[in-house]
Amino acid sequence: MSPQLCEFHLPLTPEELLKSGGVNQYVVQEVLSVRNLPSQLKAFQAAFRAQGPLAMLEHFDTVYSILHHFRSIDPGLKEDALEFLIKVVSRHAQELPAVLDDATLSVSDRSAHLNALKMNCYALVRLLESFETMTTQTNLVDLDLGGKGKKARAKSAHGFDWEEERQPILQLLTQLLQLDIRHLWNHSIIEEEFVSLVTGCCYRLLENPTISHQKNRSTREAITRLLGVALTHYNHMLSATVKIIQMLQHFEHLAPVLVAAVSLWATDYGMKSIVGEIVREIGQKCPQELSRDPTGAKGFAAFLTELAERIPAILMSSMCILLDHLDGENYMMRNAVLAAMAEMILQVLNGDQLEEAARDTRDQFLDTLQAHGHDVNSFVRSRVLQLFTRIVQQKALPLTRFQAVVALAVGRLADKSVLVCKNAIQLLASFLTNNPFSCKLSDTDLAGPLQKETQKLQEMRAQRQTAVASAVLDPEEEWEAMLPELKSTLRQLLTPPQEEEEIPEKIATTETTEEVKGRIRQLLAKASYKQAIILTREALSHFQESEPFNHMDPEESEETRFLNLLGTIFKASTQEKSPPASAENMGPGQTDYKDNPSVSEPEKSKGKDELVKQEMLVQYLQDAYNFSLKITEAIGIISKMMYENTTTVVQEVIEFFVMAFQFGVPQALFGVRRMLPLIWSKEPGIREAVLNAYRQLYLNPKGDSARAKAQVLIQNLSLLLVDASVGTIQCLEEILCEFVQKDELKPAVTQLLWERATEKVPCSPLERCSSVMLLGMMSRGKPEIVGSNLDTLVSIGLEEKFPQDYRLAQQVCLAIANISDRRKPSLGKRNPPFRLPQEHRLFERLQEMVTKGFVHPDPLWIPFKEVAVTLIYQLAEGPEVICAQILQRCAKQALEKLVEKSNPQGDPKETPMLPTFLLMNLLSLAGDVALQQLVHLEQAVSGELCRRRVLREERENKTKEPKEKNTSTETTMEEEMGLVGATADDTEAELIRNICEMELLGGEQMLAAFVPLLLKVCNNPGLYSNPELCAAASLTLGKFCMISATFCDSQLRLLFTMLEKSSLPILRSNIMIATGDLAIRFPNLVDPWTPHLYARLRDPAQQVRKTAGLVMTHLILKDMVKVKGQVSEMAVLLIDPVPQIAALAKNFFNELSHKGNAIYNLLPDIISRLSDPEGGVKEEPFHTIMKQLLSYITKDKQTESLVEKLCQRFRTARTERQYRDLAYCVSQLPLTERGLRKMLDNFECFGDKLSDESVFSAFLSVVGKLRRGAKPESKAVVDEFEQKLRACHTRGLDAIEELEIGQGDSQKTPAAKKQSSVSRHQHLASAASDNDFVTPEPRRTARRQPNTQQQVRKKKPKIVFSSDESSEEELSAEMTEDETPKKTTPIRRASSRKHRS
Repeated sequence: MSPQLCEFHLPLTPEELLKSGGVNQYVVQEVLSVRNLPSQLKAFQAAFRAQGPLAMLEHFDTVYSILHHFRSIDPGLKEDALEFLIKVVSRHAQELPAVLDDATLSVSDRSAHLNALKMNCYALVRLLESFETMTTQTNLVDLDLGGKGKKARAKSAHGFDWEEERQPILQLLTQLLQLDIRHLWNHSIIEEEFVSLVTGCCYRLLENPTISHQKNRSTREAITRLLGVALTHYNHMLSATVKIIQMLQHFEHLAPVLVAAVSLWATDYGMKSIVGEIVREIGQKCPQELSRDPTGAKGFAAFLTELAERIPAILMSSMCILLDHLDGENYMMRNAVLAAMAEMILQVLNGDQLEEAARDTRDQFLDTLQAHGHDVNSFVRSRVLQLFTRIVQQKALPLTRFQAVVALAVGRLADKSVLVCKNAIQLLASFLTNNPFSCKLSDTDLAGPLQKETQKLQEMRAQRQTAVASAVLDPEEEWEAMLPELKSTLRQLLTPPQEEEEIPEKIATTETTEEVKGRIRQLLAKASYKQAIILTREALSHFQESEPFNHMDPEESEETRFLNLLGTIFKASTQEKSPPASAENMGPGQTDYKDNPSVSEPEKSKGKDELVKQEMLVQYLQDAYNFSLKITEAIGIISKMMYENTTTVVQEVIEFFVMAFQFGVPQALFGVRRMLPLIWSKEPGIREAVLNAYRQLYLNPKGDSARAKAQVLIQNLSLLLVDASVGTIQCLEEILCEFVQKDELKPAVTQLLWERATEKVPCSPLERCSSVMLLGMMSRGKPEIVGSNLDTLVSIGLEEKFPQDYRLAQQVCLAIANISDRRKPSLGKRNPPFRLPQEHRLFERLQEMVTKGFVHPDPLWIPFKEVAVTLIYQLAEGPEVICAQILQRCAKQALEKLVEKSNPQGDPKETPMLPTFLLMNLLSLAGDVALQQLVHLEQAVSGELCRRRVLREERENKTKEPKEKNTSTETTMEEEMGLVGATADDTEAELIRNICEMELLGGEQMLAAFVPLLLKVCNNPGLYSNPELCAAASLTLGKFCMISATFCDSQLRLLFTMLEKSSLPILRSNIMIATGDLAIRFPNLVDPWTPHLYARLRDPAQQVRKTAGLVMTHLILKDMVKVKGQVSEMAVLLIDPVPQIAALAKNFFNELSHKGNAIYNLLPDIISRLSDPEGGVKEEPFHTIMKQLLSYITKDKQTESLVEKLCQRFRTARTERQYRDLAYCVSQLPLTERGLRKMLDNFECFGDKLSDESVFSAFLSVVGKLRRGAKPESKAVVDEFEQKLRACHTRGLDAIEELEIGQGDSQKTPAAKKQSSVSRHQHLASAASDNDFVTPEPRRTARRQPNTQQQVRKKKPKIVFSSDESSEEELSAEMTEDETPKKTTPIRRASSRKHRS
């Protein structure tokens, strides 16, 4: 049969065209061989030139054969075939309009054109899909081989760039579909297969992952237009919806592509209904199914989120369908729905002119968002905060919601998720930036205006109420207002059942008609309608002859009669009362409100408007005040997050405080100061954030000129220095140093600082001092700032004047000190260190100021003297000579004062007395000189010896003969040089050590002369009882001990006696610092006294505990102290009532947890000591401590080992309290299945203790934790463990009575003992003598015995102090010789020079 007479059916698969179908169905006659295809294609081309598009009817087999052999034919033939088919379809598209318009078209011609159209489209679409498949496979190969040369391989594979060919084909198909081709089909109904054929290729192209790339934008747009035509002209809605849903489920890259297409169809093509169809399909997806299909949920979520951004108004009508997903398990779907709501609030439901329905919808959306701020999933909570941030930034949040959303953000600051905390901070920052209240949010500044305006509002309301009370009300209006409710009440009472009710209103026999009418009117005025009607009914029967009760028309209904009567009574009574009141209040010329409304109405309206304005003002101030309170609350929480481990959170915190400071929140300055130590952070991001914060806050001040800006900048920086600690000043110095080195501080700043320092600009003494401080800080970055103006600085602060400003002089010394490098010279530096001659004016002035100020009791002289001595040693040539002269002159002045006091006319037996401050100044000065002399020897002298030796060796090497150089190999020579260098280092170190040991404190040396005086003051606290003198003497003794090991060894007993027995917290604190330094310099000497260092952690004074905590932290973390069970004293600080001390202890354990298995190794001893009934802590504090310490145990092996150790400890525990403590510790461990098996293996150890309810509950909590994370195969073990627990618990409860009867006294004995737990703070106790002070036994190197044996063998030393000493005992505070430790345990150090330098 001729192909023109056959009907072409679009096949589902190509193979169907080879099979014989129904009557007149076209079948491919022959699949041509590859060899014949080029000639047949040429024949087709010739036929096309002759017959046009209908030539396809004769040559379809050729095209089919090309498709059949597509993989194996020549690329050129493929390209030719594609190009030719495009021509065929294009020609057909051009001819079809004329054919379709031809009214005389025969059936056969219509059929021929229809078959040709189907064949042409089928061939073109299949060829397009074949090229697409081949290109996709090529891209996959390219991914495996690497992207290099991909384009070249693609072109060599098929000779042209397929990505550029797709768009023309799609445009051609679109052009074809835009024709009215339905007339080619019978009854003008296009078969579904044809539409599916054309649209199917679009979906096939969309599956390509590269379709979303920017280079394929034109292809995407062509696909969108083609599908848009199919939707509008060919009823493709249902198929498109199903296909889009399927593709979203399987292809992650398609969400943004499909969103762009759907939004275009909904807007440009008018197909809004497709949005509803797609959303309906997504809404009907089962939430449980989506929780199992994360890919599909992710696609749907991305689609909904982006669709809401593009067309929120169209999507809003379908939102109700999606609400079920808010209760689903998949958090991505919840996020998508919430994001869609936020977009609608931003783009559709925004503004003040919303209708009531739109406002309700907006409020519902906001309620939903707020509710999900407490979602179980942290990603949802985080997303909600992000959405609120956008809403606030675009000012779409109603004012009425401000407080609620701010409260939500503040609450989320305590969230466990770091991401949620970060977004909560961002939201609060957005609130600050976009707040509608004020640019300055100080709650203290807002409280005053709020109180004032509130009082004014109350007065206005009172005036208005008075006016309303005196105003005349129109009785007609009142009657009309009450009439509806009165009618309703009357009808209820007139019904028959109501007639039997009791009558509460009675009329007394003495009452008149007027009195009853008055009562009725009052009841009506109070809205007591029922009682008024009942009273009226009684009056009708009681006053039948009196007005107005006798005027009753019988023709009217009962209801109308009652209403008329009540109306008459109410109106008449009101009118009777009104005229006198109104007449009373009216003056001459005034008229009634009713008669002259034009006068009173504007006044009434004006008063009402003013009241409304005042109410709005008060509400505004109240909202602003509440908002500032919330921000203040947030600042307190956020400031605690400044030292989190997460860098991004810390950066957000810093940015928040910058913004809060800029908005004038007073508490923000606290955060700005608190971020200063972060300048030392190892994280570059945090360090840079701090620098940026201070740049924003201080380097860009407001001002008209450079000088004005400099004044503001200096003023702001000076405020930071007010009451600043040493640490704060150091941090600020580092920041300023950074700014100076990068030339970020303008010259005008330096110029103005010098002008203020030299008093060229009038300023206060404190401002002058702060200017010198700032100059000193800046000189660290550029020493020439001070170095070039050294004489100026000396004249500023060190010139002679009275009274002397020691604070300014101290800051001048600190500023000058920055011109030299304070570190030990390195071997690489060949230049001699910077020093000034002894005769320099600087040292003359320093010497003069120190010696002259020595005799004046100025408390600022001591800190000045300290920095002066330091500066002399740092910058002077031969500083020991200058300081010796200072000491001599001060000692001479002290002796002169002593001679003056010993008056020859007085009693010769009377001992001359020296003023206390002079003795204190002298000892303090001697201590500073001693310490600086030691530092000078160990750093400057040692470094200079090293430098000179290196230079000498270099000169000697240059003068050596070449023969000598070649006597050994290069490697051997380097080794010899290394050995020589090491030997030389040791020689120099030995020299310095000998000077310290033999010379500084011995013989005729200056410092040696002060030792007897110093020891006398320290040994006689009763005689020298002044607290300041004692503190200075103790510090000086510590500094002297630093010099010589021999002197230190001889005075350690005295130092520790003072540490234990002194009643002055400041002295104990000072000695704690001194002994900490000694522990680093002479560790072997201090080691036996370590328990006394730990003992200060329980000192009653919080200042001493804090100092002891800091010192022990440094010693332990630097491995200068052997850490054993005594570290439990540090653990006790975790529950210290002072927050700073508790934070210090927490920081210590955080750092210790980074040192390998340190905490794991210490835990058994800590648990034993803290649960000891004689020396531990109470049960609740024990839980707090152990919860913190056990949180550091994260490794499974450590957990298993600890579980085993703790279980075995149940056998050695002596009290029920210890059982409970051990059980609690087990419950706090992060147990795994292997840990559970360890517990089962050791069940006998604690099984008999399960009768105690607390022990049983602790183990049950372990079961609960294990069950939550257990795998199905592990649940059987958990169940077995729980059964054993319950069985032992029950058996133990039943056996309690038997246990008590059987053991009798053995159970009573320990219970009868009073368990005295040692107080948190040990107070000083009384004793008869000093012999009760027991010094510790020296530590031994023998192997450690088991803990239980240790407890039996070794008792804890009992320390008792004497407060009832005799006068003789008061003068000697040292321990006796036999109390001093004789043997020490050496502490190895990596380098003998490390700690000496």
